[in-house]
Amino acid sequence: MKWETVIGLEVHAQLNTRSKIFSGTSTAFGAAPNTQASAVDIALPGVLPVLNRAAVEKAIRFGLSVGATVNRRSIFARKNYFYPDLPKNYQISQYEIPVVSGGTVAIVVGETEKSVRLTRAHLEEDAGKSLHEDFHGETGIDLNRTGTPLLEIVSEPEMRSSAEAVAYAKALHGLVRWIDICDGNMQEGSFRCDANVSVRPAGADVLGTRCEVKNLNSFRFLERAIEYEVRRQIEVLEDGGRVVQETRLYDPDRDETRSMRSKEDAHDYRYFPDPDLLPLEISGEWLEAVRARLPELPGAKRERFVAQYAITPYDAAVLTGSRELADYFEGAAGGAPGPVAKLCSNWIAGALSARLNDEGLDIGQSRVASAQLRRLVERIADGTVSGKTARDVFDAMWGGEGTGDAAADLIIESHGLRQISDSGALEKIADDVIAANAQQVADYRGGKEKAFNALVGQVMKATKGKANPQQVTEILKRKLTS
Repeated sequence: MKWETVIGLEVHAQLNTRSKIFSGTSTAFGAAPNTQASAVDIALPGVLPVLNRAAVEKAIRFGLSVGATVNRRSIFARKNYFYPDLPKNYQISQYEIPVVSGGTVAIVVGETEKSVRLTRAHLEEDAGKSLHEDFHGETGIDLNRTGTPLLEIVSEPEMRSSAEAVAYAKALHGLVRWIDICDGNMQEGSFRCDANVSVRPAGADVLGTRCEVKNLNSFRFLERAIEYEVRRQIEVLEDGGRVVQETRLYDPDRDETRSMRSKEDAHDYRYFPDPDLLPLEISGEWLEAVRARLPELPGAKRERFVAQYAITPYDAAVLTGSRELADYFEGAAGGAPGPVAKLCSNWIAGALSARLNDEGLDIGQSRVASAQLRRLVERIADGTVSGKTARDVFDAMWGGEGTGDAAADLIIESHGLRQISDSGALEKIADDVIAANAQQVADYRGGKEKAFNALVGQVMKATKGKANPQQVTEILKRKLTS
């Protein structure tokens, strides 16, 4: 039987406010355990929550950015469950009326574009953290994270592969950083994914039983966890078993998911409106003020890059993967003619990204500034250096050689890397090569294309790699066919 995978993601984005969602306690990461847990956070008797306006504004920014409905009136609810790291025994969240409803996130998988619909995005507080590693036979509780503001973003179950799920998670990760509502630090838990995974016979309309894989904090783990879980569920069904609705965790060391607990439904949490919090009212003036402060969004920038710089939609999607990367590209390609902009795009996605990945750097730490890359690309476009020689110039710039915007020019001149484009000089060298390689000339004229490449190589060798390859090809073809 053929099976179809169905995936929906719940993403918890920690909002980058200075204080918690219902108290004035700091949200700074890395403090000693239980030093950032106030009376409100740990639910001492008589305390009352006060909503953080900055958290609401960041939720509005998100809603506007995905084309969602920002509900002018929303309600906070108590979600009841009983874990050691939840002092109140309930979490303040939103259920029936969230702050954001609907919206879409565009993704690109290979050359295919797709929009994933969102169900909702709601505000809630984070729980504390149970610590097991440093305690032998015991569990420690750190309540520093209790009350940290989260925006939980829930997708519709519209993804059909782990690749689509990863593309969606990356797009969402890029967006929340782009609009500056979350730092996206997955190692610190600022951006966490829960994957709801099910399978069904291909062509079926009814969804299969889902399992939720919790707290996936890297894109690689998200992909591997989904792929394992899909295989597991198919094996269960093909063996005549039944998939049980449950919450599972992913063990990266064993590359498998394991059962944690049975999966609750909404009625198990006994939601009811929080009596300590008034309904959240968002005025039209506030909404429009937030809209006016939004930056150009990734989708709009992607479309502009395609129209303005004549690059492919795929290249534009890569370049708008982060706001910093898009700014770097604009710094390099801004105002450039089409060929130069395309070359800038290729170099950023190719040589530059490879260097950054090799050294674990982000684009903001690039050792080659955007203006320096622009100058290098211009020298390729005007024939001063070949693409191969440009690699050597780039490596020298990366190593710190040359200064200022004209670093590429300085390196080209100081190392004598300028390409030979003098037609007269290249004509003479071509004549010498043809005269010295009679057999290869005969082979080429006899239909052996490889012989021509060997002749080009001889000219390049004679010029120590400095000849303009395009000119060499044109000159040799003319002389050998005349």
